[in-house]
Amino acid sequence: MEQIPPYIQTILCRLEEAGYAACCVGGCVRDLLLGRAPQDWDVATAARPEEVEALFAPAVLETGLAHGTVTVAVEGGRAEVTTFRRDGDYRDFRHPETVAFTGSLEEDLSRRDFTINAMALDRRGKLTDPFGGREDLKYELLRCVGDPDKRLTEDALRILRCLRFASTLAFAIEDGTAAALRRHKDLLRHIAAERVEAELRKLICGAAAAEVLLEYPEVVGVVIPEILPAVGFDQRNRHHCFDVWEHSVRAMAAVPADPILRYTLLFHDLGKPETFFLDDKGVGHFYHHGQASERIADAVCTRLRLDRHSHETICRLVRLHDVNITLTEKGVRRMLRKLGEEDFRRLIQVKRGDNLAQHPAYLDRQKWLDQLEELVNVVLQEEQCFSLRQLSVKGDDLLAVGLHGKAVGETLDRLLDLVIEGEVPNDKEILLRYVEEDWL
Repeated sequence: MEQIPPYIQTILCRLEEAGYAACCVGGCVRDLLLGRAPQDWDVATAARPEEVEALFAPAVLETGLAHGTVTVAVEGGRAEVTTFRRDGDYRDFRHPETVAFTGSLEEDLSRRDFTINAMALDRRGKLTDPFGGREDLKYELLRCVGDPDKRLTEDALRILRCLRFASTLAFAIEDGTAAALRRHKDLLRHIAAERVEAELRKLICGAAAAEVLLEYPEVVGVVIPEILPAVGFDQRNRHHCFDVWEHSVRAMAAVPADPILRYTLLFHDLGKPETFFLDDKGVGHFYHHGQASERIADAVCTRLRLDRHSHETICRLVRLHDVNITLTEKGVRRMLRKLGEEDFRRLIQVKRGDNLAQHPAYLDRQKWLDQLEELVNVVLQEEQCFSLRQLSVKGDDLLAVGLHGKAVGETLDRLLDLVIEGEVPNDKEILLRYVEEDWL
């Protein structure tokens, strides 16, 4: 088991020496028991915020005084230190209206979300576990502390947090808690988009993301209602052995846990239900579903307030996920010009995931994608020209031969097209002669 680091020991020791009970709580204890290195350390104590400030001044930041939290800095690091508390009524399904300090650690733990997050560890290694969190860790089970209806209606974000933990820890959700998730799912409408997106991002990048999304689509569908038409939608096409939702989820799980890739594949086929066409042979087609899916992805990214770069990249990859690419160096240069190296490689990953979630009879396309990646590597290693930056002719060169205004940019684009297509070498002298003889 990982150990409590020295700087946290320093904080705990100073609080204890001043006569206050103190311990590590929450996720860091959970991670320690799982043998993982905690990302953050939280300390809980019987000391009031002003007493903590007096002990550690001046290295204290008042980061959450209303809830009894201050951030303490000591040699080696910093940690949030929160006074043992009990919460008042929750009126907005997110925050307690009042907070009362208490001297009881057990009372503090009783207000927490899940048993695996309701444990405390003191500096001597003594575990306080009043709700069976260690046992639930052993059996890889997520269970609300006490009454799940009460826990989830207090703070509706816990509904998504539960799914996120199920995904990232690959834990099952206890039956009573699972039923309560479904019962109270609509409360997620009260949660700010930024908080929803933060949980979704972790959920879709988790090791068990596919299992969670397939088990709880109606819950996720509250915050992304666009997925619901895809659930159970039969594609009626020999290339597919899964409905649209299961295909999308399996494709998502087949790519690296990068949020842009995962979001792209989650959204890439959501336009299929609205573009579905059944031909006279009973075969399903989805003409222009890439554009329809892009429109849906744009709406979701906007609502979830994704950052601009992620938003634009996801929409671009969704639109192009089924674009045909010629398996030649020329075809690769064309796509590199359109997307750049990073997004072209992402597009190949998207195509891999999409194909891996199709009928097994069509998985030989992975070999084609291997060849495509090899061609990308060749074009890049040989520094073949696919961008204006690489073009041997620059704007100043065209000004020198008499071009001006918009004609300069337009001519550079035309020259780049010729070089990419292999019609003219990327040679400054030859390109300028081409301009002088044919375009001036």
